[in-house]
Amino acid sequence: MIPPAGLWCMLSLVNLNIIVVFMKLAEALILRVNLQKRIFELKDRLLRSAKIQEGEEPYEDPNALLSELDSAIIELADIIKRINKVNSSVLIKDDQTISDYLAKRDILKLKRSVITALIEEATTKFGRYSRSEVKILSAVNISELQKQADALAAEYRLIDTTIQEYNWLTELT
Repeated sequence: MIPPAGLWCMLSLVNLNIIVVFMKLAEALILRVNLQKRIFELKDRLLRSAKIQEGEEPYEDPNALLSELDSAIIELADIIKRINKVNSSVLIKDDQTISDYLAKRDILKLKRSVITALIEEATTKFGRYSRSEVKILSAVNISELQKQADALAAEYRLIDTTIQEYNWLTELT
């Protein structure tokens, strides 16, 4: 039995007293982001409750916040493990997993950022006040680098689209 798509689809097997949670990988990624935000907010709340003036009560109970933090961290660790397990087991094509595609996407992003930084630096103009001052020239072919940066961006978008597609097609195990 396949439940309808949607966040937190649940199938209750009443006679077995089991609740199975069906979730797409994309939904798990959203949950991971939400948990990370929640943990960050709990940290802020804990820090605000860390000190009080003598004779006053803290706005929130730090022990309760620490307990809530522990629960959120355990939940985050579980969802990260499940996401990583799926990413390393689901094949997209050519025996490449989602993890392989994620690594390739990250490398493309890194290389493009270096190329665009090089283009930016090479195109920075330096004013000369007189002809006797040293003229600064670009040591690289900017148009070729721009073509390379554009090709990297196009490949990045293609890989990212494929990853997003599989995120929505893949069930979290």
